[in-house]
Amino acid sequence: MVNADVNDILFFAVAGHPITVVGADGSYTKPLTRDYIAIAPGQTLDALLHANQQPDHYYMAARAYFTAINVDFDRSTTTAIVQYNGNYTPSPSLSLPYLPNYNDTSASFNFSSSLRSLASEDHPVSVPKNVTTQLITTVSVNTLPCIPNGTCQGPNGTRFSASMNNISFILPSIDILQAYYGHIKGVYGDHFPKYPPYIFNFTDEYLPLNLEIPKLGTEVYILDYNSTVEIVFQGTNLVAGIDHPMHLHGHSFYVVGLGQGNFDPEKDPLGYNLVDPPYRNTVTVPKNGWSTIRFKADNPGVWFMHCHLDRHLTWGMDMVFIVRDGDQWDERMLPPPPDMPPC
Repeated sequence: MVNADVNDILFFAVAGHPITVVGADGSYTKPLTRDYIAIAPGQTLDALLHANQQPDHYYMAARAYFTAINVDFDRSTTTAIVQYNGNYTPSPSLSLPYLPNYNDTSASFNFSSSLRSLASEDHPVSVPKNVTTQLITTVSVNTLPCIPNGTCQGPNGTRFSASMNNISFILPSIDILQAYYGHIKGVYGDHFPKYPPYIFNFTDEYLPLNLEIPKLGTEVYILDYNSTVEIVFQGTNLVAGIDHPMHLHGHSFYVVGLGQGNFDPEKDPLGYNLVDPPYRNTVTVPKNGWSTIRFKADNPGVWFMHCHLDRHLTWGMDMVFIVRDGDQWDERMLPPPPDMPPC
């Protein structure tokens, strides 16, 4: 299953049939049987359905999981039918499967936090234990002053924005990959902060309005080849607390921790799963909560990291990693192909 919805995490279920998840984002997981699944934009799940019920027609259904307050969204339920083969008379009316409420954060969190890598002899895990680079980044919805004569839909006539560590990403006129490979100056900066520039109660119900305005910039973070990286994503309640499915290009990562509220750097790492964490490329940061990932930067190049809710991506909840070349010939970024068309 692939969630191709651009702006909604979805709950999905099949009436009368539990679903057994056996893979996530292309990697095997321990079998996890649930009456419903939660899947974010960009995520994939491999699942098994045992057709062991009375031959009939059964609804499968999906609808949005959405937690932002005073923000409109599509409340419809999309359906299809699982139809058994054979000679039988279908039931005259079909029941919808159980789906959690639209704003059931616990249902989404409980599903995501229950996934575990298979971690078998044939499919081992290799969780980085010695972290060489740690980043903690806030993921926030923000506001900016409305442009002159513009139509802005943010609070108090502002326009919506979004940020990581209070920097709202600005797309450059020349792509960063071309600029890095071609040593073109002035396209991007290399000062993406390792930690939030402002420390406050990130998940407080009421936050000062001055914290809502981000800086604008095109900042990257440079990683040495084969460095082991830990990133803590901290959700905030600025403007609107909401879940954020964070996606990294070029690498998969282990989701070693998930939690509610503010990340505690002293206590929360003690509960990290370093034995069989799921291996993914998109992690859902829970509303007003946090997620921790770890990966090895073993793919030289320029890699985008962003929220997979498209509105947040376009608003600036993005950054870029540059992974330097290694020492060996096969540890270096490939050159552009000779037939690459010009932009």
